Amino acid sequence: MEFKTWFIEKANIVDEYLGQIIETKEVPQKIVYEAMNYSLLSGGKRLRPILLLSAYELFKDELKEAIPFACAMEMIHTYSLIHDDLPAMDNDDYRRGRLSNHKKFGEATAILAGDGLLNKAFEIGLAAAINLNNQNAIKALKIIAGSSGTEGMIGGQVIDIDGEVKISTIEELKYMYSLKTGAIIKSSVTAGATLAGASQEEIKALEIYAEKIGIAFQIEDDILDITSTQEKLGKAIGSDAANNKIIYLTFKSIDEARKDVVDFTEEAIKSLSVFGNKAKYLIELAKYLTNRER
Repeated sequence: MEFKTWFIEKANIVDEYLGQIIETKEVPQKIVYEAMNYSLLSGGKRLRPILLLSAYELFKDELKEAIPFACAMEMIHTYSLIHDDLPAMDNDDYRRGRLSNHKKFGEATAILAGDGLLNKAFEIGLAAAINLNNQNAIKALKIIAGSSGTEGMIGGQVIDIDGEVKISTIEELKYMYSLKTGAIIKSSVTAGATLAGASQEEIKALEIYAEKIGIAFQIEDDILDITSTQEKLGKAIGSDAANNKIIYLTFKSIDEARKDVVDFTEEAIKSLSVFGNKAKYLIELAKYLTNRER
């Protein structure tokens, strides 16, 4: 199967499941369900759930038991985007080509919609783990929880908020990226592999892969924030500069940054050699991340 066909197939699986999770009920709190779905079902690359399914697929063919965990990752990612866009964070008015959640529903509802998605992610994950009744499912959920907390995505966001104070070197920036962006990319891969029963050696190889594509992905984001357009990105460009953020291009030129993206991608691909041809879609995913327009 060609990579594009495979990618669309996986994205469709995720979208179908996500579309069934949050039912808009005729209850007094109806607005929060609408706000949750507004962001959750607004499209997006579905990269994190596809990474989880891809890692799982290295070891097992039937994806049914992995889908709830994959969709939990997307819900966590979506909650982070809602909160990222808030005036207290990045203050972005647009996301994925339309109004940010807080611009559509107000700040209070947007905050609660993000909270609701985070909570729902673990409701879905716990229900799936109970149904599977095995240690691998519990371990996978623990990996996901850790990556979205203060030692992962939230910790990275804290550093990012006061980046001009807390970041003075490119290594400090990479550390922030490894938490804010890289942590849930890494956990998507390792949780999928753990759920499928991968060995420690296999998980280690996938950790290296995920760490490398995580940093490459964020550097590419920094480049696109300067070189792309709002129509392509679906959000305002130049927002990092407007917010006086320390980014990769603070320390390196665009050409140097692009070379680093290539180098990190090659290192990621090299780490998958132990899997042979079985890793072909993970390899194509790494290449896809570094040749995108949004």
